[in-house]
Amino acid sequence: MCLAVPGRVLAIEERDGPLTGLIDFGGVRKDVCLEYVPEVKVGEYVIVHVGFALQRLDEASARASLELFEQLGLMDEEFGDAWERAAAEEGGR
Repeated sequence: MCLAVPGRVLAIEERDGPLTGLIDFGGVRKDVCLEYVPEVKVGEYVIVHVGFALQRLDEASARASLELFEQLGLMDEEFGDAWERAAAEEGGR
């Protein structure tokens, strides 16, 4: 499953190429393309899908979504170690 997950912008990097940022998804940090939200600032929240920030989001909504995703186990499904899951599935056969 591929979710659109809210995350907090920790850093923005402007260099040759696309605008990128370091995003925190409740403890998991990933580099994300920010080209669709060039006005975003450090400390704000964005919704990210397949490595692209699609829109800004208010903090209350972002935190509520992250908490719900965590309770449902979706954060592990989205950000867990794919190799570890594949090995576990292979061992379970």
